Amino acid sequence: MQEATIAAPGRVNSQMEFVRPSINYPVHPYDELLTRTVQKFPENTALVFKDISLTYRELDGLVNSFANALLELGVKQGDRVCLFMTNRPEFIVSWFAIARIGATISPMNPSYKEREVAYQLSNSEAVGIVVQNELLPLVQAAMPDAPNLRLIITAGPGQAANADGTYSFAKLVKSHPSTPPAKPEIGWDDLLALPYSSGTTGLPKGVLLSHRNLVCNAYQMVGSSRININDNLMLFLPFYHIYGTMLMGSGILAGAKAVLMERFEPVECMRLIKAHKITLFYSVPPVLVMLTNWPLLKEQDLSSIRHVMSGAAPLAPEVARRFQQMTGVTVLQGYGLTEASPLTHINPVYDERLIKTETVGLPVHDTEQKIVDIETGEKELGPGEVGELIVRGPQVMQGYWNAPEATAATLRNGWLFTGDIGSMDEEGYVIISDRKKEMIKYKGFGIAPAEIEALLFEHPAVADVAVIPKPDEEAGEIPKAFVVLRATADPITPDDLVKWANGKLAGYKNLREVEFIDAIPKNPSGKLLRRVLKDRERAKLNQQA
Repeated sequence: MQEATIAAPGRVNSQMEFVRPSINYPVHPYDELLTRTVQKFPENTALVFKDISLTYRELDGLVNSFANALLELGVKQGDRVCLFMTNRPEFIVSWFAIARIGATISPMNPSYKEREVAYQLSNSEAVGIVVQNELLPLVQAAMPDAPNLRLIITAGPGQAANADGTYSFAKLVKSHPSTPPAKPEIGWDDLLALPYSSGTTGLPKGVLLSHRNLVCNAYQMVGSSRININDNLMLFLPFYHIYGTMLMGSGILAGAKAVLMERFEPVECMRLIKAHKITLFYSVPPVLVMLTNWPLLKEQDLSSIRHVMSGAAPLAPEVARRFQQMTGVTVLQGYGLTEASPLTHINPVYDERLIKTETVGLPVHDTEQKIVDIETGEKELGPGEVGELIVRGPQVMQGYWNAPEATAATLRNGWLFTGDIGSMDEEGYVIISDRKKEMIKYKGFGIAPAEIEALLFEHPAVADVAVIPKPDEEAGEIPKAFVVLRATADPITPDDLVKWANGKLAGYKNLREVEFIDAIPKNPSGKLLRRVLKDRERAKLNQQA
């Protein structure tokens, strides 16, 4: 485990290119991230959740008990088991228990509705599911569309409704031994996780992540982020999302303490930061936007936090600047995607002078990068030129579940085509502009919505913003901004904002319209739901027509 923990920070060579050294990855199944930590720090606190506190030894015992229960219930190596719950200890226990017996974990978003539950259960061919009690009715309603599902285990507080034919997680753990189960021979490239990536079009696709992918990425995260046994992590990002999955695994690898929240709530989060002396705060742009607009932020004591890492979506530099100014805590960006387990880039954490706030940082250990021509994907571009980011490394997925055409389009000669548009500076730092499929096409010119959003965040009246393409007969598409105003802002009109922004933009990027709204639609991981605003705009245009 120490190889990743003490990995050198990297250096800039004589050609001004950043060089990060390789990590010596121990070859072992994913569950050994926990096993190895238990051997070294058995009595260290592993996690805290409400009034529950578990040491690593206790966590490992629960994992063994649940693994033994799953084996007795007939779950075999290679079977898919879904996890359908919020952040809680049962999620972590289930994740490592399923991994320990060689089965495959398929996490599900607890905000799913019946149709989405049925789709993932059916598409993944899941044989079992561990579901939070209050979500059980959704699973029961979806069962006719999930012919492979034969095992339902309920977890969490409350009485499961209509629980006939289901098993209780708590009872299974209590009734099975905490000794290690009879483990199968688990291969380095065996499938470990099948998360579903929504993408920008079509139905979600299952992403094939192996033990190699997720183990290597845990070591990459620990090595590049310098997480250690003295760290206390604030984890409110959902575990079903690959960002939360990464934090769960890397925290356990490092022997750190994880403080769990089911969902972000500012007052409770600040209380936990103070009570547990949180050292690492992992976030997404919407949370940082909300905190910078929160009147009580300046009163909070965040002195224990080494840095805040933002991911999952581009962070406007102005938001990072505001947060740092109000709290004194350094904010840095990282970058990744489900198809890369997820981490591929992060800003240097060991020297604030090397952090470039406007970038997602440098490649993590053993990760190659290129910026290539958007249209062909072949020509490699130079510093400052805008194209598609592609990456290669041990964390890159095996492909998509039962989707050979999508796999062939995304994985080419070992390179993962991310679908994200950006550029690279002379030192290798990457700036992400936008998603390839979200670029606005104005008279043939490509406009990145995130660029205009970042600019609008600089205006003192803007609390939150989203920019979409609006259909236009002459230009094809024009940029339109939806803006949430600060409650304390001076009076301002949409035209005022348009004039202010266009004085700072190239002509073809000019903002054409601003509409004030109460809230920007986002998914639980913090990504803008531009399609919701696009659908709204389309309906409005149809009504006018």
